[in-house]
Amino acid sequence: MIRDSQKTNQTALSHLDSDGDITMVDVSGKTPTTREACAFGQVVFPADIYQQIKAADGMTKKGSITQTAHIAGIMAAKRTHDLIPLCHPLPLDKIGLTFEYDDRQNSITVTATVKVTHKTGVEMEALTAVSVACLTIYDMTKAISHDIIINNIHLMNKTGGKSDYQHA
Repeated sequence: MIRDSQKTNQTALSHLDSDGDITMVDVSGKTPTTREACAFGQVVFPADIYQQIKAADGMTKKGSITQTAHIAGIMAAKRTHDLIPLCHPLPLDKIGLTFEYDDRQNSITVTATVKVTHKTGVEMEALTAVSVACLTIYDMTKAISHDIIINNIHLMNKTGGKSDYQHA
């Protein structure tokens, strides 16, 4: 429960009711529409480690880092409601992940696109997919180095629902 002194300007948040109490958003009155969200993340390596990973085409003793991260990202998107307390469970129509080597930044970029026809959006599912895929890449490569940085995780765009969004 939020104290009265903490309620100022917080009722505009979708997961707080007019009394400032936590609530799951009621989507029962909404019309299902097609909604899509795309999120981005980056795993940055020391230059020598990045070159080693790229030269091996992402293969480690544990297997392919991108194939494993791909599966992990899909599984994570499907389980977002189990991880984020107020997310609705959604029957996802599409989950796509891409992985690209970026020689300029010694990184692997991860992009996740999630699509659903429902009453609520899939931003959290896209962000969860990217986050877990990046964490999986870290897990697959930490035996080589712990000097790995996961950064720049953000929503790129979303369509459907009340409004569309495009990251500037």
